[in-house]
Amino acid sequence: MTPSIVPPQPATAAPLPPAAPAHTPPDLGAAGRTNPNPPASAPKGPDWWLMMRAFLTQGKRIASFAPSSRFMARKLLDGIDWAHARSIVELGAGTGPITAELVRLAHPKARLVVIELDPVLCGRLQARFRESPNVEVVLGDATKFGEILAARGIPKVDHVLSGLPLPSFPAAARDAILETSAKTISAGGTFRQLTVMPLIYYKMYRRYFEDVRFRFVPFNLPPGGVYVCRGYRGAQPAK
Repeated sequence: MTPSIVPPQPATAAPLPPAAPAHTPPDLGAAGRTNPNPPASAPKGPDWWLMMRAFLTQGKRIASFAPSSRFMARKLLDGIDWAHARSIVELGAGTGPITAELVRLAHPKARLVVIELDPVLCGRLQARFRESPNVEVVLGDATKFGEILAARGIPKVDHVLSGLPLPSFPAAARDAILETSAKTISAGGTFRQLTVMPLIYYKMYRRYFEDVRFRFVPFNLPPGGVYVCRGYRGAQPAK
């Protein structure tokens, strides 16, 4: 009896595991520029109209009915050592005339955190500075800007720029902003406040700072100026 011969079977390779999806590193630049809860879309209309509408609807929360002039922006930033300034925070940026000058002058590696509470104005800022990799526009409350900076790993800033109407703020909110500024401004830094009511609130800022210098800006609508403050000493009682 002839034994049956079974022909050899071709070897079957073990199935390979599915390929892991390619990992795409996050766009850190985009992440830094994008607010976690941005406005739905960029607002339409000219800057002056957005500021006027915000002023009419929100009153004392908005410092002026018109965007700051380029003369105001330059005066606010005059004297900053751009070669060494690496972190600056702007409070109440409006439609961004100060921010635009800040972007033009600041070192490319400087971190610029811009905080605006009004969602419409914030939308304009986000659209305007979308392509500026060192600018982060945040929809947030300026009275909590210390927390906003801490969440981004920024313990100190070289300068605080304020477009807020601080004199019309409740005392507790004003104190919170100025005390946070004192804690976060590095040695040699400044608190810079724009105003459209020249020198009227000089004594108020002297209650908080040892050294207050006022710079008049006639070419602005309305005419105004800038307080450059150093040496925070805490809120002193009004005389």
